[in-house]
This record gives sequence, C-alpha cells and structure tokens, in this order.
Amino acid sequence: MTKKTWQKPTINQHQAGITNKHGGTHLKTFDSEIDGVAYKDLINQYGSPLFILSEKTLRNNARNLIRAFKSRYPKVIHGWSYKTNYLGAVCNVLHDEGSWAEVVSEFEYQKARSLGIPGKYIIFNGPHKERPILEQAVEEGAKIHIDHLDELYLLEQIAKEKQKTVPVTMRLNFNTGYTEPWSRFGFNIESGQALDVAKRIGTSEHLNLNGLHSHIGTFVLDPQAYAVQIQIMCNFMEAVEIQTGTTIESIDIGGGFGSRNSLQGTYLPPEQVVPTFDQYAEIICSALLQATESREANGKERPLLILESGRSVVDDAEVLASSVVANKRMPDGRKAVVMDAGVNLMFTSFWYNHNVRPIRQLSGIPEDVVLYGPLCMNIDVMRHHISLPPVNVGDVLVFGPVGAYNNTQWMQFIEYRPNVVMVRESGEVNLVRAAEDLSVMIAQERLPKDLQNTFKVDNA
Repeated sequence: MTKKTWQKPTINQHQAGITNKHGGTHLKTFDSEIDGVAYKDLINQYGSPLFILSEKTLRNNARNLIRAFKSRYPKVIHGWSYKTNYLGAVCNVLHDEGSWAEVVSEFEYQKARSLGIPGKYIIFNGPHKERPILEQAVEEGAKIHIDHLDELYLLEQIAKEKQKTVPVTMRLNFNTGYTEPWSRFGFNIESGQALDVAKRIGTSEHLNLNGLHSHIGTFVLDPQAYAVQIQIMCNFMEAVEIQTGTTIESIDIGGGFGSRNSLQGTYLPPEQVVPTFDQYAEIICSALLQATESREANGKERPLLILESGRSVVDDAEVLASSVVANKRMPDGRKAVVMDAGVNLMFTSFWYNHNVRPIRQLSGIPEDVVLYGPLCMNIDVMRHHISLPPVNVGDVLVFGPVGAYNNTQWMQFIEYRPNVVMVRESGEVNLVRAAEDLSVMIAQERLPKDLQNTFKVDNA
C-alpha cells in the first residue's frame, strides 16, 4: 500500500450561487421574466433602462390591503396616495379596485379629476392650497383636510362667499412615542392648539368639522404605533364632540406602512421585519374597535376608517431594468460597474439597498462590487456593496422594488427619462409613459431672438 503524501490543510470559502465540491446550487440567482414576459424581449422592444409595472401584483396588493381591513372593521376606505406614484395607469388600476384619490397639491387634484375621479372621492391633503383650487374643491365636494389657520380662514371666507357649509377634516400631530412627530403638519394636540382650533371651527357658520386625520411617519415597522395613534385620536374625538356638539364621522390614519424593501442599516431581510397587511390590520382594527365600543351604546356610529397607504401597495409592483455599460477597478481594489440608470431614475437608492438580480445565470467567482449610475456626480451610486459574479457590457440587472416614489421623484437631469411599460394580467404589454427626447426636454423653454444662433468661431 502506497502511503499518501501529507498536505497542509486549507480552508476554501464556498460562494453561494456557483459550483463547488458539494456540487451545484439549487438557489436561483437570476430572474429571466416578469409575469411570464421575458426581460430580454422587453429590453429589445422598449430599450434600456426600462421601468416595468406588474398589473397583477398591483391589483393583488390593493385587494389584500382592503380585505385585511374590511374583514376586521365594518367601514374602510383606501385613499390612493398620488405622490407615491401618479402614473395614470397605476392610479386607474387602483381606482378600478375601489380606491379613492388622496392628493396633496393643485397638480395632483387636477390629475385625479383628469382621470375621471369625481371631487367627492378625492381626499385633499397638504399645506399648500391656493384659493382657486380650494374654490374648485369646495364646489366639487372634495374631502378637504385643513393644515393650518391661514387655510382655515381662507376656506371659511370661500364658504361664506358661496353661501355654503363646508364639511372639513382637521389634520393633527402628536407624539406616539414610536416615531418622530411630524409636527410641521396640522395642529398639535399636546399644546392644546388642536382643541382650540376645533372649538373655533365649531363656532363657524360656514364650516362643519366631521373628520380627523393624522400621519405619524413613513416606513413604520411596529404596528403598535398605530394602536397608540388611534387611541390618541379617539380620545381627542370624544373631547371635541363633547365640547363642540359636532359628530366626527371619519378617522384618517394616513399611511406609512413598510414595503418589502431593505432599508439601509437594517440587517434582517424585509420578510422578517416588515409586517404584513394582516398584521397591521389586526392591531389597527382591534384598537379602533376597542376605542369606539361605547359609541353605539350612545347612539353614535363608529367612524369611517380611512387609509392612505401608498408605498406598501405599489412598491413591489414595479422594477427597473438597467444595462451594464462599463466595468472598472477602483483604487482600493474594489470592482465597479457602471449602469445606464442612476439616482436620477431611482431616487430611493439613497435609503434602500434594493434587490438586484441579473436576467441570466452568471458564472465566475462573485466579488464585492459597487454599482454606479451614468451621471457625472460622485453620489450617483445604485448600490454601495453587492456580491456579484463578473458581468459583461450589455448584461441587464433588475432593481426592485422601485414602484414607490421613483416615478414621482425622478429627475430631469443629464439623462432622458425612459419608457415605462405595464405587463397586464392578460400578458399584453402596454407602454404607459413614453421615453423623453430633446423635444420634451426643451418644450417649456423660450429662447429670446437675440440669443438664437449666437455661436461665433474665433479664428485668431
């Protein structure tokens, strides 16, 4: 028997997603299609970068949200938050599912009206409402939320001029102990300001206080925060009704539900830290039922519950497909990849570590990579750290979820904004926003005649 030569033992790291001595991986490390439609075909037809919406996911999210709440509380309305994504196709899918329009500006109000939403199904929030749009909202019966005293006085004057009594909702702010108070919006409860304003509305001949609204924050991961919010609002509701004789018909708890996205600085995956609709609904509805159980005994109906959830409904219904344009090696040894989409399109990359997946199986040893966008600015980083095998120029990476706040906060900066398509439940693909070109970029410019054709060649 031949004795084997001794070899020094070594430890070799095995990378997930590639073949090692234990064999191949069963982990799928790429996504080739969305709702049965190949990313490659979409890129070939509509170009890169490309935003892609899933109608199926959007409808399922809306239905699951409403089901979670209506199965636990008798009267619920979802107001679709236009600022989250006001592409017409997105809004009208949600309106088709029964969502009202929740808007925060003249532009958003007019957008909702242009999509066929009657004023009585529009929730009008926000601190900036000029007289013309307030007059229109009053005339059309929109649900107006008062943010400050100057708005109250203006609205009262408009109502007096029109000889109307206008129902209004007060926006409140307060400290739940769970989130940083959004004290710049509405009237503060702790200082006594909110109750003073409620009494002021109660004495008005032209305003009728019938709703309360508050929004406690964004990406709220502890549903118990909403239970505290509801208790505070219901206590205030009882005080207001006793001291003014009015009846509060609706409690609007705003939005703020988290989506299945990964916040920077959060180490657990979103599946483990972001509550489901049912988890939010269980705590919220239980708190509201408990806080209002005495109303029916006193001959009052329980208030209508209004939700303004945006991010949790649309975020995972959209992805951004982007192509590799260059590979680089940084001075610190790290590999860098330049993409054709940057923070101009995916503004949320500043606070999320978006999931990134190629559309084909990559081979080779993964290494730490920084993903840059195409902009001439150092902060144009899509991902600061991600483990990726080698990629080639032209390879496509898909970022997601990106449905919330990217098609509203994207920038007309350096690069054109690309096509947006929606994969329909039928499998058909519709272009829902066309890519920009030079004519779009300069459409609003006005060039004085003496500044036209001013280029002069200096031959000296």
